[in-house]
Amino acid sequence: MAFYITTAIAYVNGQPHLGHAYEFIATDVLARHMRQRGEDVFFLTGTDEHGEPIADTAKAEGIEPQELADRNAARFLALMPKLEVSNDFFIRTTDEQHELAVQQFLQKVYDNGYVYQDLYEGWYCPRCADFKVENEILEGNRCPIHEIPLTRESEENYFFKLSAFQEQLEQLFDGQSDFVMPARAFNEARAFIGEGLRDVSLSRGKLTWGVKVPWDPSHVFYVWFDALLNYYTALAYARPGEDLTDRYWPANFHVIGKDILKFHTIFWPAMLMAAGVEPPQHVFVHGFLLASDGRKMSKSLGNVLDPIEAIDQFGVEALRFYLMREVAFGADGGVGIDGLKARYETELANDYGNLASRVSAMINRYLGGKLAAGRGDPELRAEFDGLDDEVAWLMDRFELTTALELIWQRVRRLNRYVEEKAPWQLAKDPAAAGELEIVLRSLYEGLRIVTILLHPYLPTTTDKLLAAMAPGDASYALARWQDGAGVMEQITPLFPKP
Repeated sequence: MAFYITTAIAYVNGQPHLGHAYEFIATDVLARHMRQRGEDVFFLTGTDEHGEPIADTAKAEGIEPQELADRNAARFLALMPKLEVSNDFFIRTTDEQHELAVQQFLQKVYDNGYVYQDLYEGWYCPRCADFKVENEILEGNRCPIHEIPLTRESEENYFFKLSAFQEQLEQLFDGQSDFVMPARAFNEARAFIGEGLRDVSLSRGKLTWGVKVPWDPSHVFYVWFDALLNYYTALAYARPGEDLTDRYWPANFHVIGKDILKFHTIFWPAMLMAAGVEPPQHVFVHGFLLASDGRKMSKSLGNVLDPIEAIDQFGVEALRFYLMREVAFGADGGVGIDGLKARYETELANDYGNLASRVSAMINRYLGGKLAAGRGDPELRAEFDGLDDEVAWLMDRFELTTALELIWQRVRRLNRYVEEKAPWQLAKDPAAAGELEIVLRSLYEGLRIVTILLHPYLPTTTDKLLAAMAPGDASYALARWQDGAGVMEQITPLFPKP
């Protein structure tokens, strides 16, 4: 079954930061989980490279916008393998194929009668590249996101008839309560629709850095319409000579931050409707990562958790785990290097790494690394029965943090089981040989199951451990208690102390 998932594309007027890493990693976790389940996954990410902020930043540096886009896009592209992100394609909105597809798509919207020309006058945020309606503006005519003064703009633009889709969007939201997730984000988007939709600017006549409007080349498309279309246009050229649109559209999940909710949950489905294209199935809106003291991260305050520094100190798997573990995905939450260090030491190194080392050592010491077929401890087995279904149910709802907690409960249970059964004591009594093998087989099975379930979060570490546990397969179908024989090689520590 096809499964298509996307991140928001990163704006290239700056370098990658923790917020980007958070979204890339979370999306990757679900993509990897779905691949485990045998789904036909396509995972898209990329960069947003047009618009006034790019042009302004480039001008300030004394370079051309394309040079700035090339430089920063390369930084985002290089970040993907560092984060162990398994994207299938990296789109750039300066790709010639994308620009042509944008023109073709929006020409269709124009031909369908949803575009007109008029004078626009309103408050504009150059950092958002967005015109703000009156009920969004903070006191003093400031941007609600960046809190900077808005500028009063007046220009002849082409407009998209967003208001024409009032009823269709109401029907979409009222008929599908999980179109936008979680519920907080759904309610915010639905309230915006309930206030009555106004037509929005589709083009800019004063800018040149953008995709030219095919019916009027003196205008370029407003950056948001160009950027949103990446989710659709990428499928036409991501694989040379093959159009994947029919195979993967509509997208299963767009994953975005809450600051761009309006564009993705209201403008985007309306655009698709205007062209006769089906909207995506779900838009998942995650929260912001804050400093551990609850304040917004700021370099001037010295409270930024730099993803590259964190990787250099603790490794990428620790960062992936920490970001998914520390803050419930979908909510705001504080993070910091001290919290990462604590999770690394207490959970990765002690709970999981030490468990794996002890089980490996005991199976090799007491059983020569080989386990005979057998059913294991029925009481422990009962605590793992159905775990794979519970985790899959949560993952289908993008509850990545809750799913990880469910898995970690079993990791802790296995550690308690070691202490309860004390295999080193059983090994001293020849009459307890049968019980010893049952205990070690049970630990082996429990460890193998949690390792398969942890694979999307810790892909390299779990591959390493599974390779020592024949057959070493991370397929989701194997995340259930098995009765067959097993092999456990001696392993080195998974998470050594930094």
